[in-house]
Amino acid sequence: MKKIHKMVFISSLTAIAGGAVAPAVFAAGISVSPAAPSGAAATFIYSDATAKPMPLPMAKTAPAAMSAYAVSPFSGPPGFQVGALGSGVMSPVNLGTSGASAQDMASPLMVSPQEFGTSNHPFTTAPVDLVGTPANAVSLRYPYRATGKLYFKKPNGASYVCSASLIKKGLIVTAAHCVTKYGGTLPRWYNSWQFVPAKYDGLAPYGIWNASIARVMSVYYNGTDSCAAGAPGVVCRNDIAILTVTPKSGVYPGKTTGWYGWGYNGYGFSGTNLALINQLGYPASHNSGNRMQRTDSQGFISAANVNNTVWGSRQTGGSSGGPELVNLSPIPGATLSGGILLGAEPQADTVVGVTSWGYTNQAVKQQGASAFTNTNILALVNAACAATPAACAP
Repeated sequence: MKKIHKMVFISSLTAIAGGAVAPAVFAAGISVSPAAPSGAAATFIYSDATAKPMPLPMAKTAPAAMSAYAVSPFSGPPGFQVGALGSGVMSPVNLGTSGASAQDMASPLMVSPQEFGTSNHPFTTAPVDLVGTPANAVSLRYPYRATGKLYFKKPNGASYVCSASLIKKGLIVTAAHCVTKYGGTLPRWYNSWQFVPAKYDGLAPYGIWNASIARVMSVYYNGTDSCAAGAPGVVCRNDIAILTVTPKSGVYPGKTTGWYGWGYNGYGFSGTNLALINQLGYPASHNSGNRMQRTDSQGFISAANVNNTVWGSRQTGGSSGGPELVNLSPIPGATLSGGILLGAEPQADTVVGVTSWGYTNQAVKQQGASAFTNTNILALVNAACAATPAACAP
C-alpha cells in the first residue's frame, strides 16, 4: 500500500506598525493573519544576499516504500478548478541582487540523467531554463510564470525565502511553515511577504507583489494537526497556506502571469493513487536559488505518512511551498489529432500540493506534501475569496 503523509499549513501576516503583533483570528477552523498596514508600498525589501532559504522540514523516519494503494483515502470525490493563461505582458524590475552563479557558468546545460536515492524512487531534477537569457527564458512563459519566489520575515526580523504559486488572480498558495511557526510560543506569524513571479537571476519580470492576509488551518497554527508518528509539525495533514495579494491600482499579478488550476481529493491520481508529479521551485541547492527548477517523478499517496504525497527529488531548502502539479503542459487546451483521446482527469497545469518536507538523511532523495482536500485547500480558498472577491474574479 502507498504511504500517505499528513501535512498542515498555517498562514499569517503580522502587523508591522509599531512592532505590535495582532492576535490571530479563528473562524471555521481557519486562522487568519492580521492585515498588512494600509497603503504599504510594494518596494522590494530583501536581497538574495541576505534572505536565507527556509530550511526544509526534515523527517527522521524511514523512507516510504512505493506501492499501490487500492482504495481512495479521501472522504469525497476528486474535484478541480481551472486556471488561466494571463496576458503575458511584463513589468520588469531589475533587482540587482543576484546573477548567474558559478554553477551556471561551469555547466550551462546542467542536464542530469534520471537518478534515484536510497529510496529507489526515480526522478529527474533540472533547471526550467537549460539555456538562454531572460529574453527567451522558458520560465517567463506560461505555465511556469505562475510560480515564483516568496520572501518574508520571521518575528526576529531575519529574512527568508520559500517558493509559491498563483492559483487565483490574486491568491498565492505556499506551505504553512513559510507563513507561521507550528504551535509553540507566540508570536508565531511571520510577516512582510513579497512574491516575485518567474524570478530569473536579478530580474523580476512581472514585478514585485506584497501579500496582505494569510490563512492556514487552525490545527496547524495551534500545533494540534494530525502528523505522522515521530514527525510532529513536519509530516502533517495541513501544511498549506493561502496568501491574498495586495493589488496595484486594482490590478492583481494573475492578469499578466495567469494562474494554475488546482485539484483536491486525489485529482490526477490513478485508481491505485499514483500520479506523475511535476515539482517547481527555487531550491538553494541549484543555481544558488536564482533560477526555477523542475523535478519530474512518480508520486504516490502514503498512508503511513497521513496521506501525504511522496515523490523522488533532490530539491532542498528554498523549495518549500513550491507547487506540485499534474498534467503540466506548455500548450494548455491543446487538441489532439488522429483520433487520439485524452486520458482521465486531464485538466492541464493543476496544483495538487505544495512542497512541505524531506528527509534528514540527504541520501534518501524523497520529498513530500500534504494532500489538497475539500477540508483544507477548498476551505482556505473559499474563505479567502469570500473576504476579497476581487482577488478571485476571472
